[in-house]
Amino acid sequence: MGLTIKVTFGEILEERGMSLNELSERANVRRAALSELVNGKRENINFEHIVKIAEALDISDINQIISLVKVEEKNDNA
Repeated sequence: MGLTIKVTFGEILEERGMSLNELSERANVRRAALSELVNGKRENINFEHIVKIAEALDISDINQIISLVKVEEKNDNA
């Protein structure tokens, strides 16, 4: 098993009734970048974006935004 980073601020947005567009404006991060993060489509995470997102959401604990999760490694020989 390996580890990967899971971005979880999408759940916070839902709880607060906030859209990606609103977060984009508040955090000064492109909406496309936020969407890719929320949907797990982005391979690299810009930590400056994480800081801006945390500030925009008034969050001081990074664990509310991202977490490490275990993933099963794929076996290409199957």
